[in-house]
Amino acid sequence: MTDRSAARRASGLRLVQLWVPDSRAPGFAEECRRQTALAVASDRADADLRGFLDAALEDLGTWK
Repeated sequence: MTDRSAARRASGLRLVQLWVPDSRAPGFAEECRRQTALAVASDRADADLRGFLDAALEDLGTWK
């Protein structure tokens, strides 16, 4: 274990490794576009979500 790892562990952190999709794989970009289109269509059909997002955007106007 390196000094850096030991320091992080001492501060209460632990290492977590994740397997994620390979963005270099054939078809990756197309699948991203497909899933994005599904999410957009779903969001557009959800009036409650639109209201929530509009309210959140208005609230952001007060942040500095």
